[in-house]
Amino acid sequence: MVAAHNKSRRRHDLLVFLGWVAGIVLLNLVAANFFFRLDLTEDNRYTIAPITKQMLGSLPDEVVVDVYLEGDFPAGFKRLQQSVQETLDEFRIYSNGNLRYNFIDPNEITDEKQRTAFITNLAKKGIMPTNLHATEEGKQVERLVFPGAIVKYKGKETAVNFLKGNLAATPDERLNQSVEGVEYELATGIRKLAFQGNKTIGYLTGQGELPLPEVEDLLGSLQQYYRVARGELSQIPSLKGLDLIIIAKPTKPFTEADKYKIDQFIMNGGKAVFFVDALNANMESVGAGGMFALPYNLNLEDMLFRYGVRLNPTLIMDMNAGFIPMVTGYMGDKPQTEMLAWHFFPLLNTFSKLPITRNLDAVYARFAGTIDTVRADGIRKTPLLFTSKYSRVLQAPVPLTLEEAHMEVKPAQFQAGPQPVGYLLQGKFTSLFRHRRAPQGVPDTKVREQGAASGIAVFSDGDLVRNEIDPRSNRPFELGFDRYSNVKFANKELAMNTIHYLLDANGLINVRSKEIVLRPLDKIRLREEKTYWQLLNLVAPIVLLVLFGVIRFYLRRRKYERF
Repeated sequence: MVAAHNKSRRRHDLLVFLGWVAGIVLLNLVAANFFFRLDLTEDNRYTIAPITKQMLGSLPDEVVVDVYLEGDFPAGFKRLQQSVQETLDEFRIYSNGNLRYNFIDPNEITDEKQRTAFITNLAKKGIMPTNLHATEEGKQVERLVFPGAIVKYKGKETAVNFLKGNLAATPDERLNQSVEGVEYELATGIRKLAFQGNKTIGYLTGQGELPLPEVEDLLGSLQQYYRVARGELSQIPSLKGLDLIIIAKPTKPFTEADKYKIDQFIMNGGKAVFFVDALNANMESVGAGGMFALPYNLNLEDMLFRYGVRLNPTLIMDMNAGFIPMVTGYMGDKPQTEMLAWHFFPLLNTFSKLPITRNLDAVYARFAGTIDTVRADGIRKTPLLFTSKYSRVLQAPVPLTLEEAHMEVKPAQFQAGPQPVGYLLQGKFTSLFRHRRAPQGVPDTKVREQGAASGIAVFSDGDLVRNEIDPRSNRPFELGFDRYSNVKFANKELAMNTIHYLLDANGLINVRSKEIVLRPLDKIRLREEKTYWQLLNLVAPIVLLVLFGVIRFYLRRRKYERF
């Protein structure tokens, strides 16, 4: 009887074993034919956006990514490095084998000359080293890191910088913002090289807008994604064929015919970005003895009012402001120059949560005014960026002299609160020419009174997109670079994000909405309980394993002692 029981049990154990083998084989067959991945994290940190998957899946050729964020880093940078690698692993899977990557440590080059030449070459390509100061086990550590990558495709390459975010945030918060942006930065770099944009942007001139050398950096950056056309508005019969128009700091009035072309372009679904000053103010006149900032006569007020915003004849002063060089005295016959705060150049560091401005660094404004919203049926109005809460609003005419920089700041005067200087308008706009005839001189006189769905961005500072010119080389500085403070602000990123969003609100720009919750450890408790947690993690698993083995041995012995 015992023999029959043992034979039956062996047969049962064999069937169970064969069942497990069959199940594993079946699972492998299913996995080989049906691809899927599960992200069980609360904030979906390993989930790639559908638009990114679509782009990677349609790569026509191989993309190579050389990442220079390699080495022994503190925890924060290690997390950023790990995020880059995990994202590239996901990219490789969805690219059908058309993406590979390498991690390179520039600090491993032992020859000093070769290392210096390598670092210089990286800087020329756009990968700037960062001197990292960190605390490790109570000691200050200094290390040169290269938080960037070079994306290569068919002989072309572009730089990708991972260290992004707002400088006003804490180091941990900024690194977390950088982690959130890894997918967007890498995907944008690949898109720039592998996919030719099929949309056309028009930079309109003829009303005293910024000359081409002063928008060269922005237009050059846009050409990496879109076709860019330039033209004088009065000489263009219509704006058909364009997808978006840019109007940057006009100083002369628009004719009714010019406004009609813009209006009908928007009514037919075209997008527009306005960088407009309400008051005439410039540093050349201020430095030459002073001036009164008076309103421009641009003849745009009625059109913008119909679309939902009003540019007020004001100037904003802000205690959070940029600096200008000022002569404060003489030593012998040599002037002594100091950098003094110029409160008419506010630093904008408060943003909406839209993808356009999410995790953006400070934006440098010059002579910005205030914007009010007005009723416009069917239009959604979203403020994009604000001054600080320590602002002051001055009504025109505003006297401007350099003496303002020397005056003592009175905080009681800077209590106007945050002032919006940019708005995004979305919806179906109503034409300015509704119930009106088309102006004389336009070829298309059939007025479209109600628009198709469209989007407009309006900023109350024409200088937001003006790049400075290097007086030595006569070449443009990068947009947002302030040569006096040697700091690069986020003006170009703001302009580029706005245009990307208007042209494709559901495209890659939406990846900037990704949010990863920062869960910092209690550093004091961690230091005090370090030994306890190390022992718990190292010893506890071994103890549990031994205990499991003893219990299992005891149960099996009891079970088979009966036979």
